[in-house]
Amino acid sequence: QEKSCRLSAALLGEDSEISQDQLYELLKYAALGKCHNAAQPSWCRIYHQSHLAGVVVVVLHEMSQLHFYRFYLQFKHLRKVFRHRFTLAPSTNFPVSLYGEGTNLKPQNTPQGLTSTSSECITKSSDLQCDPIIRRYGGKKQGLTSYTLTLEEQRKNGYPIEGSPRSKGYISTECDQQRTDSSPLFGLDCEMCLTAKGNEVTRVSLVDARGQCLLNELVKPESRVVNYCTRFSGVTKKMLLPVKTRLSDIQTRLKKMLPHDAVLVGHSLNFDLQALEMIHPSVIDTSLLFARNEGRKFKLKFLAKAVLGKEIQCEQKLGHDPTEDARAALELAQFFIEQGPTKVAELNLEMLLTAEKLAEVSQNKAALQPQGCGFQEQLNEPPPLSKPCFLDCLQVTGQKPLLLGRQGLDFSGLCQSNLSTSNKQILQRALENVPLSKFSIIQFSLGPEYLASHIHAGLYEKVRSKLTDMLTIYAGPFEENFCMKSVKKEFGRCGPIQSLTVVTETFQPYVCIQYEVLEAAQLAVESLNGAEVAGSCIKVQRPVTATMLDCNVLIKELELDVENEGVIYVAGLKNSLTEKDLQEEFSQLKDLETLFLPKDLQSGKHRNCCFLKFQKTQSAVAALEAINGWTMKGRELRSRNALAPGHLWRWIWQMNHSNGKQGKHIFYEKMEQLSDSEQDLRKKMKKFDHHIKKLYRSLQNNTLCIVLFPGVNSTHGAQSGLGLMGIKDEGRSAC
Repeated sequence: QEKSCRLSAALLGEDSEISQDQLYELLKYAALGKCHNAAQPSWCRIYHQSHLAGVVVVVLHEMSQLHFYRFYLQFKHLRKVFRHRFTLAPSTNFPVSLYGEGTNLKPQNTPQGLTSTSSECITKSSDLQCDPIIRRYGGKKQGLTSYTLTLEEQRKNGYPIEGSPRSKGYISTECDQQRTDSSPLFGLDCEMCLTAKGNEVTRVSLVDARGQCLLNELVKPESRVVNYCTRFSGVTKKMLLPVKTRLSDIQTRLKKMLPHDAVLVGHSLNFDLQALEMIHPSVIDTSLLFARNEGRKFKLKFLAKAVLGKEIQCEQKLGHDPTEDARAALELAQFFIEQGPTKVAELNLEMLLTAEKLAEVSQNKAALQPQGCGFQEQLNEPPPLSKPCFLDCLQVTGQKPLLLGRQGLDFSGLCQSNLSTSNKQILQRALENVPLSKFSIIQFSLGPEYLASHIHAGLYEKVRSKLTDMLTIYAGPFEENFCMKSVKKEFGRCGPIQSLTVVTETFQPYVCIQYEVLEAAQLAVESLNGAEVAGSCIKVQRPVTATMLDCNVLIKELELDVENEGVIYVAGLKNSLTEKDLQEEFSQLKDLETLFLPKDLQSGKHRNCCFLKFQKTQSAVAALEAINGWTMKGRELRSRNALAPGHLWRWIWQMNHSNGKQGKHIFYEKMEQLSDSEQDLRKKMKKFDHHIKKLYRSLQNNTLCIVLFPGVNSTHGAQSGLGLMGIKDEGRSAC
């Protein structure tokens, strides 16, 4: 009889925050077992791994924990089937951090530039909406004026601006004519040295649109030279000795040479213009044109090789050749304009850069190999690759992973890549192909219209606002001179209080209490509504707002959440009690598996509540009955079923302690558009849930299924990811 696989993970509190390395650990073991040095992950355990029918990873691209809990009610299937959840730190390069680096990617220099040994490395999807280039410029070809920097972009990137205090004394090129898409392009590059004044120009090059050199001149610095920077500039003291040309001469010549509608092109051109002490209104900066995530920039040398197939800044030469660099930047801009953003995005430059780095590491490692006997111990081994790609190992075992999606995930032929044009098409192909593969990566994605920063900021603000309302209760009315200490003591028995204030706008005083955990607020509503507190019979209620109209529905669904099965909340503890003390106190409770004692993330002090997780649901029910009214160290305990899954403690605490300013101005300005977008998002999330439900139902028994919201890095900060996992039929049927 076939053994049933099982997954166990006690994910509460701090232990429920999983790193990319830990997730990689799980995937490697699930896919390979004890072969290839794969070991049981440190944070969870797979029983009978050899009987796993397969591993399916579903990635919801550009989505975070925020999306799951904002649209919690829409994810009906996910929250009822996957009993294990964890918070996931967002990664700058999610595929590499998750699956490991593709060690067999070998770049080659071809007429078209850098490509992989497999043609699949260049993304051929017509739907690259999440590529930073597409997100910035769209997919359609446009004229050159669409790629010139705006005044605000110039200011943000340190360009000399007319009227700016930093540009005082700078000379204008006086190229003030309106630009059109037929305006002439000029490539500009300067080499600098370090003087007593700072960086000063030592050489200037200007090329026209055909790449012909118009200017290539050495310049004598005004101040004493401290460092000629010959390694980079190629300029020596001897070269500058006979030079008479000064900066003012170059400024005059450039003003004469440039037509009034000229567009200057360069790589990080802001530094060149600063060194020239000149202001030019219309520029294309190739370091920004070939956009990357998180403000990172490609080097000119890499772009020239990857895009143009040209080697520049060769090590054999002494320093850079400014004419060569100016021409390379110009040709890169021309390539971008002529081919359009989609063609550029399809080059998949990030992957090519990874390939180049891997090749360099490999070469360095080979160069450092010892030649003679007994010499090895004297050499330090070069640092190993942080993560070998376990997809390589799968191939050795005769398996070829399946990759389905719209994004440019690829592993140089290690996967059966199949890029689709819609999420519906991806689902259809998954239903057909997943049963044939032992390891599958299925990636669904949002459209570009849902990735705008104001939407992320708005979602964050809405979740934070609703969470605040759910943590808040109003109690009263009280007598005029009621005892605040008595009120705080009584309500404090329900759980840790974040703030307590008196409401004076009413005829009789009320108290507004904001708790740190959802269970505390719900316990206060359930146990103290209608009770006598501080000499008054009071009513306890949550705020009545539009977002709170479905609060009771949400509370009920949270209680039924599969992750909260067997977990209870206990309040009224003494703050001085440690986890060890509580383990001893609760040791008589049957089937107690895990105890989590929350603490203030700033002070590190324990709160007056804890969470208990039991192996069996009936044991949790029995414990709940036993604990209510239980006295511990002279204090009466109160308890109820858990509401917030264990992995949310840190996230709720951070939101609860935030000032609410994140993206708030954007949130209010864009309220109407956000409302429309959110309605569409609600439908989209429901569809994702349905897709995963359909896919899950099609899986064989004993299939490990992991659903990942990778997290989002935006201008409003990083949003943590979320992981859900389970083995099909691990004691429960699919909904």
